[in-house]
Amino acid sequence: MNARLSTFNVTSLVLGFTFLYLPIVLLVIYSFNESRLVTVWAGFSTKWYGEMLRNQQLLDAAWVTLRVAFVSATIATVLGTLAALTLVRRGRFRGRTLFSGMVYAPLVMPEVITGLSLLLMFVAVNFDRGFWTVTIAHITFSMCFVAVVVQSRLVTFDMSMEEAALDLGCPPAQTFLLITLPIIMPSIIAGWMLSFTLSLDDLVIASFTTGPGATTLPMRIYSQVRLGVTPEINAVCTVLIGFVTLGVITATLITKRQELERQRAEAAAARG
Repeated sequence: MNARLSTFNVTSLVLGFTFLYLPIVLLVIYSFNESRLVTVWAGFSTKWYGEMLRNQQLLDAAWVTLRVAFVSATIATVLGTLAALTLVRRGRFRGRTLFSGMVYAPLVMPEVITGLSLLLMFVAVNFDRGFWTVTIAHITFSMCFVAVVVQSRLVTFDMSMEEAALDLGCPPAQTFLLITLPIIMPSIIAGWMLSFTLSLDDLVIASFTTGPGATTLPMRIYSQVRLGVTPEINAVCTVLIGFVTLGVITATLITKRQELERQRAEAAAARG
């Protein structure tokens, strides 16, 4: 029975990962295709990466996407961390249920509804659509993901460390900066990376809230794919995949390093 179960699990994993990652592997491979036809292999070539670098519209869209992702991820991380601290540390305050519902609503809200509601709000307040409307929209739906990640770390936080610092005369603000913040920093970094990735990938909400001069890379790729997939699009997607992969690996290494440093500090404190 165990052998059968093990074989079934291995087969399921292989089929699942193949279904998920084989299209990505094929996309990367055909980005080096000499032929313009994406389904016909005509030899290895990097010319489509050169074409990509000469496509000013794609470069402009990529620059807009990176700026939106960086700004929205940073602001969403700050707001999401504050929301998580409020939910965990403030206890049962008046309006907690409403506040919690507003924080977590974008998790279950369809992107079409979120994008349409933000569009109607921007129109109602006569706010010109462009870079900042897309950024605000991305902050709105990514902040809740940061709150979930940071809150999961705060729930298991050892309060005795903060209490010891306060008992020794450390002010609350300094206690937060020197004790709490370094310990929860891995979750904050993870939340930032998640927000950054979600912003890079967003198409639906950005299409509702964008304006002149604020076309993001997913929107540009989608508009070109409607006319036919080319190896140039494959090259753009490959660069984007590599960029996200590099960011995830970097964040993972930073998180592991900070976790090791925290464990060493706790061990040193225990010995002292």
